[in-house]
Amino acid sequence: MTISTRRRRAEAMRRSGSSGLVTLPNGLTLARIAAVPGMVGLLYLDQPAAAFACFGVFVAASVTDFFDGYLARRLDQMSEFGRVLDPIADKLLVAVALIMLAAFDQAPLIAVVAIIGRELFISGLREALAGRITLPVTWLAKWKTASQMGAVALLLIAPGLGIDALASAGEGLLWLAVGLSWVTAIDYVRHVWRASAGAKPKA
Repeated sequence: MTISTRRRRAEAMRRSGSSGLVTLPNGLTLARIAAVPGMVGLLYLDQPAAAFACFGVFVAASVTDFFDGYLARRLDQMSEFGRVLDPIADKLLVAVALIMLAAFDQAPLIAVVAIIGRELFISGLREALAGRITLPVTWLAKWKTASQMGAVALLLIAPGLGIDALASAGEGLLWLAVGLSWVTAIDYVRHVWRASAGAKPKA
């Protein structure tokens, strides 16, 4: 990210102020959080139609992850509220879905624990370093998120379709997400180590 881009984003956040809370991008982020209870309720219904509905809710909520950021930049409606809430909404959506899938034996518990443990570790690290060291979101981290959401989507729809191959593919993608999760976690720790030592972090 260039210096000019950072300045434009910072200026947009300053201009938005408190009025920036009520925007379309923030509304999409809040909708993603609001979708979580509905998704949980549908998971409890042991019917093919419920599996399709739950899959639809999850996919629709996941799509908002792209559009809230895109619209915030496009409409110049970036805000500190949205910046903080967006990753929380992402992690809540995926974590709750994974926990429910593990509870119903539709996802390996150890993989779910590994992913959620990583998210808690990195979230704590970000909080501890707030204002001192910034952890950049890398492309590998984006692929990690994409693999998590893809795995959850496949595991949700597999029971409704009754296709074991989909469940196997979802589980395989979930293990890929585990690997990417901890590779990116190690990369973040290395970034912090280099920054703390005064070395210039690699791009």
